[in-house]
Amino acid sequence: MSESSVRPKTYATTGQVVRRDHPTPVLGALGLFTVLLGAALPLIDFFIVNVALPTIDHDLAAGPALLELVVAGYGLSYAVLLVLGGRLGDMAGRRRLFLLGIAAFGLTSLACGLAPDAWTLVGARVAQGASAALMLPQVLATIQAATSGHRRARAMSLYGATAGLSMVAGQILGGVLVAAAPLSSVFGESAGWRSVFLVNVPVAAVGLVLAARAVPETRSERPAPVDVPGTLLLAVSLVTLLAPLTEGRAAGWPLWTWVSLALFPFAAAAFYRVERRADRRGLIPLIPPSLLRLDSLRRGLALVVPFSIGFGGFMFVIAVALQQGLELGPAASGLSMAPMAVAFFAASLAGPRLVRRYGSRVVTAGGLIQAAGVGVLALTVQHGWSGLGLAGLAPGMAVAGLGQGLQLPVLFRIVLSDVPAERAGVGGGVMTTTQQAALALGVATLGSLFLSLVPGSGMRDALIVTLLVQLAAVALTTLLSLRLPRTVR
Repeated sequence: MSESSVRPKTYATTGQVVRRDHPTPVLGALGLFTVLLGAALPLIDFFIVNVALPTIDHDLAAGPALLELVVAGYGLSYAVLLVLGGRLGDMAGRRRLFLLGIAAFGLTSLACGLAPDAWTLVGARVAQGASAALMLPQVLATIQAATSGHRRARAMSLYGATAGLSMVAGQILGGVLVAAAPLSSVFGESAGWRSVFLVNVPVAAVGLVLAARAVPETRSERPAPVDVPGTLLLAVSLVTLLAPLTEGRAAGWPLWTWVSLALFPFAAAAFYRVERRADRRGLIPLIPPSLLRLDSLRRGLALVVPFSIGFGGFMFVIAVALQQGLELGPAASGLSMAPMAVAFFAASLAGPRLVRRYGSRVVTAGGLIQAAGVGVLALTVQHGWSGLGLAGLAPGMAVAGLGQGLQLPVLFRIVLSDVPAERAGVGGGVMTTTQQAALALGVATLGSLFLSLVPGSGMRDALIVTLLVQLAAVALTTLLSLRLPRTVR
């Protein structure tokens, strides 16, 4: 080995010499697998409860409002704390926060699985969402900070594939676990729904061991302090929007829901003013408006919102429609998603090669294909509802999944393509917060629309109307994709 290869390197800058004695952290294959496992867990758990809600209701006598909170409590705490989780990772070290988050996720999953009543389950779900918010932002930030060039593009594609596949796989896994009830000798009839939470415990333990060995430590070179006013105002903004939309229908739209919705625009405006003022003063706000001036990030997020609203609403509605409308069991309901998952995964694998050739037009093509799939599903429901089963649903599910797999991974790459490495945690937090808030908004809006239509129109027509609304969201995504930068880095 030559002397120059071990000599500390120096770089001349303006009037000083900066030493670079430490090698750049590199995320290897095992480390990438580990952080992707950490990315999968929170998204799986957002959807895994959809098919378990009827059994939770039966076992704990939860009622509609508390069932909504089982879903919304997790989503709200998750969405509210994601950006803060990214900031803390920048400050204290992303590997350290990832380890803390995945350990807390395992413990809170255990608390969910052992919950003796509905309110305890809701509290454990809120804590589980908070632990997910510590873990997930570190995934994107670590990929941004510890990879480059072709390896980063591949890692981002795999992250997008993992995110999309996890959302579908969560519903499949939930259905299988609820039906299998492997712990029946211990928990009796409640074993099915409890297993959807308890399965996280050994997975989190494995992830903890792997992360300690294979994930490199990274942090921002100039970490910013926590933006307390920004964090509080972001929390108020998200809660005043999502809480009433999620709980309003089940609670009968009491006065607090309308007061909360009326407060939302004021809270959002106050949040923007506080962040803009901090940015202009040279401080580093929670969500820097200057970061939102990045063309790729801004335009990419504009597509993530309608995509996630439609996707989140669809996954909730289809679970309810299949179990309560067609009286399919939880396993059959979950397995109906299998063609979508397989097609999504195949499209995700083909995506990087297609992007190199066609750029962001892959997203446009994916939108058109997804629209065709949702249209096929609507026609299938309209003409074959009475005898509809897994075989009848498969064509529409597969086509829709193919289109989604061509969109989501590419959108994630576009959103973060121009975010500087030192702002990786903030950029990842902004993207995941947007995605999570939109998923929760989709469950709240499309779910409420569907459930409000059922008493008067019946399950079939309510599902058709909801699918047509989702089709409008897909059309918006497709049109907005024409404004994306043509080249994807």
